[in-house]
Amino acid sequence: MNKVYVLGGFRTPVVVKNNKFKNVKAEELGAEVIKAILQKYPIKEDLAGIIGGNAVGTGGNITRLMSLLAGISENVPAYTVDMQCASGAVAISNAYADIAMGKGDVYICGGMESSSLQPLRVYDKKDDRYLKVKNKDGAYTTAQFIPDEMAEDAMLQGAERTMQSEKMTKEELDFWIMRSHHLAAKAQQEGLLDDIIVPINGYAMDDGIRGKISQKLLDRLPRILGENTLLTAGNSCLINDGAAFVVLVSEKWLSRHNDFKPKAEIIDSVMAGSYTKESPRGAMHTADELLKRNNMRYEDISAIEFNEAFAAIDVLFQRAHSDLIDRYNSLGGALAYGHPYGASGGILMLHLLKGLELHNGGYGVMSIAGAGGMGMGILVRGF
Repeated sequence: MNKVYVLGGFRTPVVVKNNKFKNVKAEELGAEVIKAILQKYPIKEDLAGIIGGNAVGTGGNITRLMSLLAGISENVPAYTVDMQCASGAVAISNAYADIAMGKGDVYICGGMESSSLQPLRVYDKKDDRYLKVKNKDGAYTTAQFIPDEMAEDAMLQGAERTMQSEKMTKEELDFWIMRSHHLAAKAQQEGLLDDIIVPINGYAMDDGIRGKISQKLLDRLPRILGENTLLTAGNSCLINDGAAFVVLVSEKWLSRHNDFKPKAEIIDSVMAGSYTKESPRGAMHTADELLKRNNMRYEDISAIEFNEAFAAIDVLFQRAHSDLIDRYNSLGGALAYGHPYGASGGILMLHLLKGLELHNGGYGVMSIAGAGGMGMGILVRGF
């Protein structure tokens, strides 16, 4: 097995749906990131492939479209991964595996999403689901993830079930909303992520962060699923547009380019499945499996990044590892930045690398839950 390194990468600002990027296609967002990567790293001649995650786009092979828009040679293959929220992380894992097996020396991997331009899909009239969807006309935006559940708010229902089954409290959930926004605002004010953000049409700011969020505001938020429920717009992530990609290289490539120092080595990756009706559990379950496979404990990890699509994910971590909170989502998480589905794996990797930099290296773990009870986790060693 060849050693695999993360050379670096970029992302766009993470922007709320129907805001600054409302007319920008997902492939255009991704193409701008690819162009920035090519300007910084001399990889064009050695590029073996591009792998991109996308969850709610127009279909087809959107990564190939993005690649060509970015000026990549038509001889470089590109393909798209859809594992919903975990798509970008799976793209990184696939590129890691290809380099480890000697299929190529350089890959660009990550993902892109335009929730603003998400197309409406329609079941065929011969499909029995045609009359089962809410509007009775076969139109839907959320795919079916498990056999016995078909609902546009399936992910929200899964989060609510997790909160209720674990008897989480509003106070626990609110703590994580406040923490996420305050840490993200601090990182933004200090410019900690400025060097990885590629402006789009002159715009370079993550616009979902609320540094002045207050308990008074959280107390006024309505319960999304009705009385006696816990889910609110505060403890669930925003819907966003964005793109994020990283460059993975082999040890052989690094030996020929001594001027470039990698950010981290990828040690392992794990895909896991479980908890079909309580998908937020997938983040920690997958990280647990990843660490177990590598004979490691959370105490061995310097930086931990979970995609906090819901504050329930944070509460599960806190209850299991309350003494390690300072290592967890130390720049804030998706409750503040947002969650541009297919891009979130790339964003997590970039934030993990930055977290390791701030912790002076060591091991790092990123993990992201996906619809239908899936998860993707990646273990790295930072320098």
